[in-house]
Amino acid sequence: MNNEYTIVDNNLFKDYDYLYDVLDYALEHEKVNNAIFSIVFLNDEEIHNMNREYRGVDRITDVISFAFEDNENLRYNDIRMLGDIYVCIPQMKRQAESYGHSEKRELSFLVIHGLLHLLGYDHMNPKDEKKMFALQELILDGKNIKR
Repeated sequence: MNNEYTIVDNNLFKDYDYLYDVLDYALEHEKVNNAIFSIVFLNDEEIHNMNREYRGVDRITDVISFAFEDNENLRYNDIRMLGDIYVCIPQMKRQAESYGHSEKRELSFLVIHGLLHLLGYDHMNPKDEKKMFALQELILDGKNIKR
């Protein structure tokens, strides 16, 4: 598996080394090879601006994904350019507290959620939502990241 991804912390959250293992597991589970993507940690203001500008939603959100692929068969020098995942660290922390689970669990969930969007999964209807959320749980359970 020759996947390459970058996590840009922006000095917002230093405890994320476990994400590499979670991401590798998810990519292997989804049989993704030769892919590139980025994960960027943002603050409330940055993600609020991004959500307003790109999605037309004037509020803070937890994760936004920008998929570069419309067709998984589209490759550049045999490399899949998946896109970018933006995670709001303050919102992640608030949600972890609100849901009563660890920041590790919440950050892992948001990153896997974003990655699955990059891979073409969505939750626009109940059937797709059930499939995507079950897959998220399967991946997190596979790495023993529990609620």
